[in-house]
Amino acid sequence: MLYGYDFVILRKNRQMDKRQAQKDEEMMRKALNEALEAQRQGEIPIGAIVECGGRIIARAHNLTETLHDVTAHAEMQAITAAANELGGKYLSDCTLYVTVEPCVMCAGAIGWAQIPRVVYGAPDDKRGYRAFAPKALHPKATVTTGVMEEECRRLMQEFFSEKRK
Repeated sequence: MLYGYDFVILRKNRQMDKRQAQKDEEMMRKALNEALEAQRQGEIPIGAIVECGGRIIARAHNLTETLHDVTAHAEMQAITAAANELGGKYLSDCTLYVTVEPCVMCAGAIGWAQIPRVVYGAPDDKRGYRAFAPKALHPKATVTTGVMEEECRRLMQEFFSEKRK
């Protein structure tokens, strides 16, 4: 049985959850815009956003083709830009939003940067970190998956379908 105080807490938590879900979707839309920019540049369409203290401190997309660098993933670019913006290597007050599940390399960098929260859209069953290194993130990190999953997945599928033609 819920008493008055318990009911208020439950209501407040639901409101906070709803606000967080709205914020996650808003940020993922921005990450998707980065992914679309990557696609326009002939890159694999993955985008990333780093949010800290309610503001976006980094935006990035894949640049592996442009830079001829296999490590120039969206997450790596966003982490570097965010660290430069904050003036330090630890992003312990930030959230990373990325359109596709990070790979093992990116998950390791996310862990080393001590990012406490990761939000991604579509899973990557072939190269995603969960299959190969599920403990790569910081031990206290939380992960939210499936935010705008269909849009993120569709962008990747269309890109590779077009590449195969």
